Amino acid sequence: MNHWVIYLDNNSDKKGFIKDFQRGIIPLDLKEFNDKTGSLFSAFTLDKLIDEEDKHDRKIISSEHQALETMSSGEQKRALLHYLLSEKPDFIILDNPFDNLDIEFQEALKTILKDHSKHISFIQLASRKSDTLSFINCFGNLNKNIFAITESTSSNDYEIHSAFNAVSIPQSNTTYPNIESPLIDFKNVSISYGNKKILNAINWTVKKGDFWQLSGTNGSGKSTILSMIFGDNPKAFGQEIYLFGNKKGSGESVWDIKQKIGYYAPAMTLKFNGKHSIENMLISGLNDSVGLYTIPTELQKRVIKQWLLLLDLYPIKNKYFNTLSTGQQRLVMTARAMVKRPPILILDEPTAGMDDESASLLVSLVNKFANETDTAIIFVSHRKEKGLKPKQTLDLIPSEHGSSGIFK
Repeated sequence: MNHWVIYLDNNSDKKGFIKDFQRGIIPLDLKEFNDKTGSLFSAFTLDKLIDEEDKHDRKIISSEHQALETMSSGEQKRALLHYLLSEKPDFIILDNPFDNLDIEFQEALKTILKDHSKHISFIQLASRKSDTLSFINCFGNLNKNIFAITESTSSNDYEIHSAFNAVSIPQSNTTYPNIESPLIDFKNVSISYGNKKILNAINWTVKKGDFWQLSGTNGSGKSTILSMIFGDNPKAFGQEIYLFGNKKGSGESVWDIKQKIGYYAPAMTLKFNGKHSIENMLISGLNDSVGLYTIPTELQKRVIKQWLLLLDLYPIKNKYFNTLSTGQQRLVMTARAMVKRPPILILDEPTAGMDDESASLLVSLVNKFANETDTAIIFVSHRKEKGLKPKQTLDLIPSEHGSSGIFK
């Protein structure tokens, strides 16, 4: 029985490949899957099932006590895999199966897939070569919409040391007077939802110039912590949480806080589906707007020109953002979160779904932020990114009393 891995890069038309495969338009080299029943293990499948549950008010793959939409990424993938395996298809397409999963569940998933590899064929779509399943025996890659067999099985060892060295991080005309340090101070913070305990006595201080990685298993409370810093989670009120020297809930609005924080998560990219140029995307970061609706000043243009030169995108500054590769879009959005040189920069799983080379490039940019500015960086990731150089790590360790914080 053959098991395939198909390596993806930022130019791969993954969605088109999957759609064609499901319609029976299968590359000749994969003709063994003609006339066989298949399933798709993917975020696309989860989105459809969540819509079905919402429309028909019935549970399809989730338990009758919890809707699929309310589950963590790991819980959703576990439920989907159990459902697909119970259907007993001839093959399953695994679309970047380890994205957004903690290391513990990644290992459990690998074991489950290996156990079923004796009677189900797997086609793994992988952006990272290091994610290749151990039992894979056939290899290919997808360049745009063209599939080709490849003999390469070794991991690409990308670590881009020289990237972005030509230009320093540009200064900003935005000022932040009266910023108190520490910027973030959690004192004995415990959070529960009903009987479910999420955080247990978290003490965490973030100062100017700090570079933190925030890690932890699925459901350990990383999103809860971020929502208490950047969002308007009501659980933050009444807790000993201080932002920029002020106790959370003592007068500053959510907007006041957000103005001082640069934030990027890949889901934000979907908001920018209009015809925005790369240059205007970056300028809009100076105005905290989705799109550019005012005429930029000459000073703003000069600042953004330096960012475009830094990213090596100045020659294509007028190209539409939505025509860029995934890697280029992520670089632009990461830079956009930083153009004001905010006191705090939060990057929430910024490399999820990126190929090895593009992830290494983004990591290089983040390291440069840390080396050349006094912005405090919080990098959230399940994956230990090669080359990333955080000064400290806050690892959330779950227990029945809620997650405690371990410093590394």
